[in-house]
Amino acid sequence: MAGYTMNQRLVAVLAAMLALAGCHQHASPPLAGAAIGGPFSLTDDHGRRFTDRDLLGRYVLIYFGYSYCPDACPTDLQVMAQGLKLFAARDPARAAKILPVFVTVDPARDTPDVLRRYVAAFHPRMIGLTGSAAAIEAAKKAYAIYAQAEPKTPTGDYLVSHSRTDYLFGPDGKPIAVITPADDKVAVAKLLDTWVR
Repeated sequence: MAGYTMNQRLVAVLAAMLALAGCHQHASPPLAGAAIGGPFSLTDDHGRRFTDRDLLGRYVLIYFGYSYCPDACPTDLQVMAQGLKLFAARDPARAAKILPVFVTVDPARDTPDVLRRYVAAFHPRMIGLTGSAAAIEAAKKAYAIYAQAEPKTPTGDYLVSHSRTDYLFGPDGKPIAVITPADDKVAVAKLLDTWVR
């Protein structure tokens, strides 16, 4: 720094320090400040009461769907679970902080027993949640989820049209990011690596 005055050198050093500090700061989460999430009271896949407070202190991957879904839900849950497993292979300590959760939008058919068998096919730590129609409606509203049952077939079967949204929430219960149907397991693992501390 020949030819620099003491003040110019100090300013140059401070500018370099600030630039280096900025390299290690993460941008704000994509969903920072979004009005997604909120209180709910549901029943887990073992028949126990489960509320939004049970999610605090952990990162949460939460997806709304139904076990009778023929294609979208199994595909989305498989990508979520594979992404989590890929992340766990790289960083088991951080992956252990993540709880995968499946909330049904079809409580009439998705009993705790049905959900327990269903979620076990995707990830050993995944929790299935159900509840009364009113409780599920409240959860859907809090998490900005659309779901509507289609007309029944002559055999009584029906499909449910619904959002295909998988949210990542932080330990404070605030939304961080969203996984879309276009994402694959590598994208999911990368998202988790970016935001899970």
